[in-house]
Amino acid sequence: MTTRILVPMDQSEMAERALEHALTAYEDPEITVFHVAGVPSPFLGEAMSLAMKDDLDEAAEERAEDVFESARQIAAEYDIEIATAVALGKPAQEIVERASEFDTVVLGSHGRDLVDRILFGNVAETVARRAPTTVAIVR
Repeated sequence: MTTRILVPMDQSEMAERALEHALTAYEDPEITVFHVAGVPSPFLGEAMSLAMKDDLDEAAEERAEDVFESARQIAAEYDIEIATAVALGKPAQEIVERASEFDTVVLGSHGRDLVDRILFGNVAETVARRAPTTVAIVR
């Protein structure tokens, strides 16, 4: 039985561990790596560069490409192909909205950016409380 798995990823070690868990813990996984590029804002670090772009969707795709390339390399080690998806917005909210399309969400316990954790809260905790499907948090 194929398990549809959403793996939200940033460029953190925890996100890579979550992907490796999804690749090994489920039989015949159908994995979508999901990157949320953030909310375009002149005040929030990396997201500031998004606010300056004319085509936000294209800018989000460009920002996600490094994450996706890393994810593809990890998945290739297990001889599994992955799908990718990108969104703009608040990470926890976007993940929860997308979660209903999947059997399980597998994500790292925390991301790479302390500022995001302070401003947006712990994404993993919010997703675990609000997602309409099973959530696995990897440490």
